[in-house]
This record gives sequence, structure tokens and C-alpha cells, in this order.
Amino acid sequence: MIHFHIVTLFPESIEPYLSASILGRAQEKKLIKVSFYNPRDYTDDKWQRVDRKPYGGGPGMVLSAEPFLRAVSAALKGRKGEIVFFSPSGEQFEQSAAKKLAQKKHIVFIAGHYEGVDARVQKILKAKLVSVGPYVLTGGELPAATMIDAIARNISGVLGKEESREDERVASPEVYTRPEILVWKKKKYKVPPVLLSGNHAKIEEWKKGVRG
Repeated sequence: MIHFHIVTLFPESIEPYLSASILGRAQEKKLIKVSFYNPRDYTDDKWQRVDRKPYGGGPGMVLSAEPFLRAVSAALKGRKGEIVFFSPSGEQFEQSAAKKLAQKKHIVFIAGHYEGVDARVQKILKAKLVSVGPYVLTGGELPAATMIDAIARNISGVLGKEESREDERVASPEVYTRPEILVWKKKKYKVPPVLLSGNHAKIEEWKKGVRG
């Protein structure tokens, strides 16, 4: 079983997604486990404040280092694990990385917010800088959910059939189901005849052509 640990101020923003459908069933079958750690629970501030003004000036607030460091320590409890620190300048997350991470036992995602987390957290933990795309998001929660989804698909038993992994089967971006002829706003849209032919060789050839 692989254990995903998410350090976030807003677990409610992604918990429903991770508990539904394929990922929810994977947790029920104990193929994966997802735990949340709110930095507010790891601060000495009586108001549970975890953000401060940035040194050097600038807009917004920066998340303090200690609550995040304590949260990661509580997650790993001295165990080894991959630690991910989200950054637009980080290494682009790809399918090859998802496959490698699927072999890990513990993965910690540090989901920043506001103007980000104190950079010393990444340096102290030697966390891997990762980006899920050439854009900037409000927080790290969506990137964490994206990575968990991609990684979990590579764990045996998570998908109903192993061939369901798109990167390991002959698939096309076009899929069809009933009805054979769809009528929408007085126009008819038909399923490609080859898919109705029963000729598996031609069907596979069609899939390769559409995919390419």
C-alpha cells in the first residue's frame, strides 16, 4: 500500500475528489491511503496563525516554516518518503515520474497557498520541486490531487483492468457508445462504420490512426 500525505490548510478543497470513484475504492481496498495534515494544528500560536509578512517586502503573506516542518515530521514519523514541494519552476510532472512514484511507500505533498511557503522548508527537507504545468495556481491542493490520481493508476488493482491504463493500450482519443446514430438538433452523428464491422484488425488499425 502507498500512503499519500498532504500538508494543506484546506483539506476540504480536495478530500471529496480523493474519496470518490476509483480513488475512493482504492482506499476501501487498502491499495492506497490518504492522510491530511493542517499546519494550523502544528503551530504554537494561540490563534493558530501560520502566515507572516515576507522579508524584503511584497504583496500577500508567506506561510511560516515551522508549522509545515512539524506537519511533515508528524506524517513521516521518522520513516523515509518522497517529499514534493510545488513550484512553477520545478520539474515538469510526467507519466514516467508517476510510474516511478507508484513504487514508493510514502509520499508527502506540501500544498502551499497565498504567496507560498518559506523556502527554507524545501531546503531543509530536500524536497523535490515539481510543477504540474506552465501556469500558476492559487494553491498546491489541485496539483497534489492531480499527482495522486496519476500515481494511483499505476498501482496494481486500482483500475478494474490493467489494460485500462491509456499509456499501455492501443487507444484513441475518440470513443463511442450507443446509440449508433445520435440525433442532436436535427443533425445526425454516426459511429464510425469500422467500429461496427466486427473486424478487430481493422478496428485496431483505426485506433492507431486516430491516436497518431
